[in-house]
Amino acid sequence: MAKALVVQNTAKGGPGRFGDWLAEAGVAVETVRAYEGAPLPSRLTQEALVVLGGGFMPDDDARAPWLAPTRTLLEQALGEEKPVFGICLGGQLLAHVAGGRVAAEHGEPEIGSIPLTLRPEAGDDPLFQGLPARVTAIERHVDAITALPPGAVWLAESVRCPYQAFRVGRRAWGVQFHPETDPDRIRTWDPGRLAAHGLDRAELLRRALEDAVTATPVWRRLAHRFAAQAVRPARPDGHHGPAQGRA
Repeated sequence: MAKALVVQNTAKGGPGRFGDWLAEAGVAVETVRAYEGAPLPSRLTQEALVVLGGGFMPDDDARAPWLAPTRTLLEQALGEEKPVFGICLGGQLLAHVAGGRVAAEHGEPEIGSIPLTLRPEAGDDPLFQGLPARVTAIERHVDAITALPPGAVWLAESVRCPYQAFRVGRRAWGVQFHPETDPDRIRTWDPGRLAAHGLDRAELLRRALEDAVTATPVWRRLAHRFAAQAVRPARPDGHHGPAQGRA
């Protein structure tokens, strides 16, 4: 059975339903709670790497010393063309490692269920091809990618944050949104912090539950496609089987 190493950066930021969806598709999830001090391996032996979100900058090693070995694992995965999926901070780490730029508290925050638009480049991407051109996803970020890595493929955008999804090389994806988060997570968000942004938790939850009817099947499909990348080993010619995740 293929395995995915999952790096967890905060106590509440686990793999959630994304991990469940990977397991559905035949990929065992091995989560390292790095924020608790659990050591990361020096090398990635699993078939795929997933890096989750957290309230840090990609080089915030003083507060989060495990980010340095996480960057090393990302570099290895990129070099070996192992599948990578980076979520929020994980996507920012991927951008940072590959030569992009990330800025703290950049632009307007995105909190709640946010509309995304897929770009034309998503049309032949192994994960995003054939997904709805407009879809929503749950977000909660104030930091943002300000420049994609050289050669990266820009896949999705939103009104407030252009770089919502991108691919580096053949098999490494970064997203700013949270496909692993279901609407019920919003019930745990601090209402005082939300009010500071002019937001009401009950309204955020109502909208997210409404949007989830159409959004959840989309992100489950994307997770299954990523799992297919992990199950399908790379061939010496750089290809990964006859079909690149059209499920």
